[in-house]
Amino acid sequence: MTVGEMLVATVPMARTLNLEFLETSPERAVVRLPDQADYHNHVGGPHAGAMFTLAESASGAIVIAAFGDQMSRAVPLAVKAEIGYKKLAMGEVTATATLGRPIADVVAELDAGQRPEFPVAIEITRADGAVTGEMTVVWTLRPNR
Repeated sequence: MTVGEMLVATVPMARTLNLEFLETSPERAVVRLPDQADYHNHVGGPHAGAMFTLAESASGAIVIAAFGDQMSRAVPLAVKAEIGYKKLAMGEVTATATLGRPIADVVAELDAGQRPEFPVAIEITRADGAVTGEMTVVWTLRPNR
C-alpha cells in the first residue's frame, strides 16, 4: 500500500474531498483536489477549508514518507499551520509539499531523546501553474514513552 492509498483508507477527510495522491516520497508530496461543485466557495472556486485540508494532507504525506520508519517509536503530530491565499483558485488545485529540515537531523534529535519539530512548506497551484496559496505546517515527532 502506498502512502497515498494508506491516507485515503485511514483519513476520512482525504476520502471526503476525493484527494488524489500523485507523488509521495521523502523529498516531495504532490496531492490534487479535483474540481468539485460540492466544495466550491461563493465565487465558484475551491473553498478555503478544502484548500487548507489539501495542503495539510500533502504535508502529512511527506511526513509519513520521510519518517514512516520511525512510527514504532514516535507519533507525528501537526503543531501549527499558517496559510496565505495569494490568488483566486479556480478548477482543480494541486499542493506540493517539501520538508524544511534534513531527515537525518530530525532523526538525530529523536535519537537524543528530544521531541524534534520541523516545518513543511506547501505550495498550492492552479492547473495553469499560478500559485494560489502557500502554507507552512510545523510537525513534531512525539516519542512514545
